[in-house]
Amino acid sequence: MRSLLDPRPMEHRTPRTVDDWDAIRAWTDVKYMHFAVRPVGRATSPASSMYSISIGGIILTHFSYGVHVKLDDFDSESGNVLALTTVRGRTRHGVPRNAAELSGDQTFVVDCGHTPYRLDADQDHLQLNLTVPDRLLTDLALRWYGDVPSARLWSTPCVIGGPSSPWLALLDFATRTAAAAPDDVAHGRVGRQLEEMLAAQLLTEWARHAGVDLTTTSAVPAPGYVRTAVHYIDEHARDLPTIAEIAQVAGVSVRALSGAFAKYLGTSPRRYLVERRLQGVRRELTSGTQSVAAAAHAWGYVNMGSFAGAYRRRFGELPSQTLRRATRN
Repeated sequence: MRSLLDPRPMEHRTPRTVDDWDAIRAWTDVKYMHFAVRPVGRATSPASSMYSISIGGIILTHFSYGVHVKLDDFDSESGNVLALTTVRGRTRHGVPRNAAELSGDQTFVVDCGHTPYRLDADQDHLQLNLTVPDRLLTDLALRWYGDVPSARLWSTPCVIGGPSSPWLALLDFATRTAAAAPDDVAHGRVGRQLEEMLAAQLLTEWARHAGVDLTTTSAVPAPGYVRTAVHYIDEHARDLPTIAEIAQVAGVSVRALSGAFAKYLGTSPRRYLVERRLQGVRRELTSGTQSVAAAAHAWGYVNMGSFAGAYRRRFGELPSQTLRRATRN
């Protein structure tokens, strides 16, 4: 029996479409990245179906425009990898000197920061898409293999999945879990476990199709001082170490550390530290801590207004909303 790959809880499956291009564009800018979209043919009014859920740092969307569209000019500075699965209809994915036409259960993977990309989707298309921060994949590769894959991986778009594939089975599991327990997937340990499973399988499948062996020196070895700095931040994020302190522990200059983080992790030491602190607060809140202030102060936040703004930008909700949900469960 073919999977429906539908992450929506039953109460969200009542047909409801959006016909406002500006509203759709505002939604896709947040869920994917900024890109240009234009309708094809006479039917210029969309009938878009839109649903999304966070799985850790990954955004999963169940989406269609409802009309034939062409997409291009994807933001190369977004720092996101797209894994676009065709559930229904046909999609045509174009990159320089190559194109792939996909039908059901196939996934096109592309890093828009390394490859110019365009998409042509017919009127009947329906997609299950993952927006994966590239830092999440580089961090996983660093933790699992001690290396970050070379540019050969990131600059090689490919098709993965297909009927009976492990990737499709994992997407099926993820969507069924999201539909049955959306709060656990969006805010709990289940979501963090699913994030790692999806990132690991995506990285594995992508590397296999790109001909990159993650276990050999075909990868770019991350210097030992980068691993030292990552470990130090993970262990001491609560203490608010300065970048100078982190660089001193790693035995390099601030400039060298910042350059290495950008090269091997796709981020900066400061952003890596901020991410670990925000994730720490979120763990406190989802475990049902006594108050937002207590959780924020435990991770070094003093200005609650600045903290709440950073938290909302990162997770799409206020910290008080996360805590309320945790205390209701």
